[in-house]
Amino acid sequence: MKRTLIDLFEEAVAKYGDKDFLLEKRTTAFEPTSYKDVKREVLRTGAGLVALGVEPKQTISILAEGCNNWIISELGLLYAGAISVPLSIKLEEANDLLFRLRHADVSLIFVSKYQLPKIRRIKEQLPLLKHIIVFDDVEMEEGEMSLEALKALGDKHLADHEEEFLAIGRTVQNNDYATITYTSGTTADPKGVILTHRNYTANVEQALSRISVPSSYRTLIILPLDHCFAHVCGFYIMIACGASVATTQVGRTPMETLRNVPVNIREVKPHFLLSVPALAKNFRKNIENSIRSKGATTEKLFRFALKVSYEYNQDGYRKGAGWRFVLKPLVALFDKILYSKVREAFGGELKFFVGGGALLDAELQRFFYAIGVPMYQGYGLSEATPIISTNTLGDKQHRFGSSGKLIQPLEIRILDDEGREMPVGEKGEIVIKGENVMAGYWKNPSATAETVKDGWLYTGDMGYMGKDDFLYVLGRFKSLLIASDGEKYSPEGMEEAMVDKSPYIDQIMLYNNQSPYTIAIVVPNKDALRKAVGNDAAKGAELIDAEIRKYRTGGEFGEEFPDRWLPAALAIVDEPFSEKNGLVNSTMKVVRNKVESYFKARLDHCYTEEGKKLLNEQNIASIEKLLK
Repeated sequence: MKRTLIDLFEEAVAKYGDKDFLLEKRTTAFEPTSYKDVKREVLRTGAGLVALGVEPKQTISILAEGCNNWIISELGLLYAGAISVPLSIKLEEANDLLFRLRHADVSLIFVSKYQLPKIRRIKEQLPLLKHIIVFDDVEMEEGEMSLEALKALGDKHLADHEEEFLAIGRTVQNNDYATITYTSGTTADPKGVILTHRNYTANVEQALSRISVPSSYRTLIILPLDHCFAHVCGFYIMIACGASVATTQVGRTPMETLRNVPVNIREVKPHFLLSVPALAKNFRKNIENSIRSKGATTEKLFRFALKVSYEYNQDGYRKGAGWRFVLKPLVALFDKILYSKVREAFGGELKFFVGGGALLDAELQRFFYAIGVPMYQGYGLSEATPIISTNTLGDKQHRFGSSGKLIQPLEIRILDDEGREMPVGEKGEIVIKGENVMAGYWKNPSATAETVKDGWLYTGDMGYMGKDDFLYVLGRFKSLLIASDGEKYSPEGMEEAMVDKSPYIDQIMLYNNQSPYTIAIVVPNKDALRKAVGNDAAKGAELIDAEIRKYRTGGEFGEEFPDRWLPAALAIVDEPFSEKNGLVNSTMKVVRNKVESYFKARLDHCYTEEGKKLLNEQNIASIEKLLK
């Protein structure tokens, strides 16, 4: 059956036309736009693109903060038969942004005024880029046009060619590409995940087998719209259900936008929010600070209430089990006198969070469950559009520490290193098959062949299925760094560069497993180090640190890699990675999980206050040993 994203949107407009779809705050209050009115703007935008010469299967990027125009632009370009290439506003023009725009053959880009300078600085290096459509009112340069001017072109085109234009959207098929979403792979360059129209609509249907979203629901999208998770859960599921979507008020700076989040939550009064671990930790910190500010008595009462609630709730699945039913009246009392007031900070109508992006600590899940706004952990990846499983509301439908139950329909296998299927409870690689599995990687057939085999997606993540039908994700086989906000990055190119360009670094392995910052295990070249610093261990540490700082903005190699992935702490070790200790394989490739296990104590130390200091005792001791 044909069901594209255009079909999904058309069905919603037909059913919910007069209902509020988008909510946006540009001045003093959130203003609604109905499904019917959004469609009009979508058609004007899409027709404007066709009038400019955009043809089906052409690639068009969006580089902007979350707003109505972001969603309208993506829907509009889909009606024109084009392919969306959503880009993160965190990308800097040197390398990352340039690579994606070139690799995806982008011919037109929608951009906000805050991101426009990035494009202006690199447009001469983008011969295929013919048109820059600016969301905001700014002084235009050659090749630039305001979104309103594009829509005016669309009005003229619709006046003369409406049926012809609408026919383009109707001819889009399930297997036509909808988006190319760039993610970092196991090679130095990012990979473009190709998702079809049916990938999206199938994943929406699958997700709704686990999550119920009444049409009366509102959400506030606090995650970047370019992310696959925000795409599906943030607005395509909402479209399917006729629900309402608000976007965070855009500030003049990213920090100002971040400060708008708690204010906007109180104004929108969302029924659910999408979250990642970094946001969850921030929310908890704010709640605890607020409780602390009310005095020692309130804080003690809150701590006691949490203790009782944790005991009553257990792991969520066994809530109130056994003798714990006697705690129910006490938990209800705490909910009335304490937790309900905490929930007011979230607008008072929040039912739950959906946690994605990275694994969420079970302790955090216990905390939010106790205060009455459960944070349901899900699991997925861009290559799966992205949802694979999730915890959700309902009896026996969630368990802290798990990634929830599988969406339906979806097949799963847990495979060992030899490709044999593991029984329930045994861990291995998570491999899935369903209509949500990507079409492949853009211009990368070899990576596609490695990742998708006979329709099965090899996730590179390790996990197991429990007897209770919950999926447990334990970590990853792949070498990707994963930040606390779920963003991923391949470290191998950076590691190779640091070893190649520094005479003082023999081996280096970067590490980040959903942590606040990246760290590095460094094996120095003892001969070069001894020659440079003699027996001064502190100078040796500073020399190694200086080599790595060359990659920071303003440094000698400052434009090679994004700052956020450079190590903020170093574990300088005196034992090299070798075949003898099993830390490299026969082809001299570093076996990352073994290095992590071998140096676990040093890695953990780097996440302490003392360990983050360059001249900590352990680093000095390692260098002294090398310099002897």
